[in-house]
Amino acid sequence: MDEATRAQVRLRAKDRCEYCRLPPAQAPFPLFHIEHIRPKKHGGTNVAGNLCLACNQCNLHKASNLTGIDPLTDSIARLFDPRNDEWHHHFAFNGARIVGRTAIGRTTVRVLGMNDRERVELRLHLLESSTLE
Repeated sequence: MDEATRAQVRLRAKDRCEYCRLPPAQAPFPLFHIEHIRPKKHGGTNVAGNLCLACNQCNLHKASNLTGIDPLTDSIARLFDPRNDEWHHHFAFNGARIVGRTAIGRTTVRVLGMNDRERVELRLHLLESSTLE
């Protein structure tokens, strides 16, 4: 993947993780990844429409998953796609926690570990300092 594509992905993401909305300057894990929404092992490519910016934690939890189990319905649901889904339709902040509003949102929160203790504590700190949207 070329540097122009990387720059395009970062600019489009407004330099925030497109899953958990964490800004890299505030992350204890400063490494952010250009992530394949549809992983290469499942036929995904390096085109900009298949790429998003993801923090280290979201990217490592997502790995090559395309789906997960919705904790509410116990049914298989696909994961959030930052290129085709609107974040605020599927997620909301409830204080420092991210709440899934839909099966896609709930499943993504669960698979990506968005509400792990350390991540909630970090978001709480960011909310107190007003650096989280």
